[in-house]
Amino acid sequence: MRNWDPFHTYLLYKRFRKTGKFNASPPLVLAMGVLVLIVLGSVLLYLPIATTRPISYFAALFTATSAVTITGLTLVDIGTTFSHFGQVVIALLVQIGGLGIVTFAVLAALTLGKKISLQQQALALEAFNQTSVSKVRKTAFAVFKITIVIEAAGAAILFLRWWPESDLPTALFRSAFHTVMAFNNAGFSLQATQLSLYIGDPVTILTTTLLIILGGIGFSVLSEVGGKRRWSRFTPYTKLILLGTLVLNIVGFALIWALEFRNVGTLGTLPIQEQALSAWLQSVASRTAGFSSIDVGLLSDSSKLVSIVLMFIGGGSLSTASGIKIGTFIVLLAAAYSYIFQRPEVVLMKRAVSPDTIQKSLALLLVTLGLAVASVFLITIFDQEPFIDILFETISALSTTGMSYGLSAKLSVPSQSLLIILMFAGRLGPLTLVYSLATQSRSRIRYAETDIQVG
Repeated sequence: MRNWDPFHTYLLYKRFRKTGKFNASPPLVLAMGVLVLIVLGSVLLYLPIATTRPISYFAALFTATSAVTITGLTLVDIGTTFSHFGQVVIALLVQIGGLGIVTFAVLAALTLGKKISLQQQALALEAFNQTSVSKVRKTAFAVFKITIVIEAAGAAILFLRWWPESDLPTALFRSAFHTVMAFNNAGFSLQATQLSLYIGDPVTILTTTLLIILGGIGFSVLSEVGGKRRWSRFTPYTKLILLGTLVLNIVGFALIWALEFRNVGTLGTLPIQEQALSAWLQSVASRTAGFSSIDVGLLSDSSKLVSIVLMFIGGGSLSTASGIKIGTFIVLLAAAYSYIFQRPEVVLMKRAVSPDTIQKSLALLLVTLGLAVASVFLITIFDQEPFIDILFETISALSTTGMSYGLSAKLSVPSQSLLIILMFAGRLGPLTLVYSLATQSRSRIRYAETDIQVG
C-alpha cells in the first residue's frame, strides 16, 4: 500500500481539468457509483410524493442505503410510511443494487454498440469477479436474462396465490414487489409482520425461499447450471457453491427447529407443518435475505447465534447476497484441514487452491471480523442494549441480510450512522472498500525470511 501523496493527487486533479478523465481504480469507481445512487435515492424518498407522512432526511438516507445495498433494515414501516411512488423507488433501488450498477452500465454500452474501454473493462472485471474480459459481455447479458426469467416466474406464482385475497392491482403490485425483494435478497416487506400471515402457506414460503436461494448462489452458478445441466460438467466452484448452499440451509434448518420447537414465543405453539416451514424460512433468510414468519426478537440466544453465523457466511460470489461468501468459508475450512492433517496443498474437488486465493480469503475474514468487532464496540458505547441484540443487528447490517426485530429504530443517531457505513461496506465487500481507499504499488524490496512462533 502507498501512503496518500498530496502532489500525486494534485497531478490527478490537473489531468482531470485538462483531459476530463479521472484516473481512479475500479474499486473506487464502484464505491463512488454506489454512493451516488444512494444519495439520489435518498433525495427521491425524501420528496413529499414518496411518503404518506413527513420523515427526516436521515430516515430517507438510511432507507436508500438499505435499498441500494439490498439489506432491508429500516427505521420506518415501509408499507405505511411510503406511498406507492416511494415503494416503487425502493424496488428500483433494490433492483439496481442487486444486479449491480456496472451490469446496467455494460448493458447500456453494449446496447448502444459501443466498445468497452480498458478502464471500463477493469471496472467490469472487478464487479463481476472475473479474470477474462471475454466473459464480461456474456456475464452481463446472463445476469439480465436470468433475472427477468426468475423474477417473472416468481411474481406469476405469488400473484396467482394472492389474487383471491385482494383486488387485481394490489395483488400485482404486492407480488412484483415481494419477488424483487426476495430474489435480490433485500428483505423489505409491505407488511410490518413480514410473512407471519403466510406461516402455514407452502406456496408463499417455498416460493420465497426458492427466490432467495436462486438470488444468493450467484449468477455465474445459475448460468452454468442452465447451460451445462449435468453435474459432471460443472466446474469445481459451481459444485462447491451448490453443495455449500445445501448443507448450510439444511444444517441451519435442523438447528433452528431443534432449538425453537418448544419455544412458545416462536415455534412452540405451531403445528408441525408450520414449524417446518418457519424454521426453513428462518434458515434460508438468515444467510442472505431477512424475511421471517416469526418474531425474531423472541428467538433463543442459541438460535440468534446460529442466525448470526449464517448471516456472516452469506451466499455465493457475483450474487445478490453478501457476507464473507460461501467460497471464502469453504477455502478457509480446507486450509485449516490441510494444515491440521499436514497436507502439502489445499485441495478442493481434486483441484489445488492457489496461495493467493487462501490469502485473500484470510484477509477478507480478518477485515470483516475487524469491522464487526469495532462496530459492536462502538454501539455498546453509544447505546445500552443487550449485547446479543447489538451483535445481531451489526452482523445483519454488515452482511446486508437485513434480518431485525426493530433495534435499528431504537438506536441513537451515531449507531444508526454506523449501520449505514456497515451496509455500504458490506455490499461493496470489505476488501473492495479497503482497496478503494488506497492505491497499490509494487515494491522492489525483498526481505529475508524469519520464523514467527504462532499458536
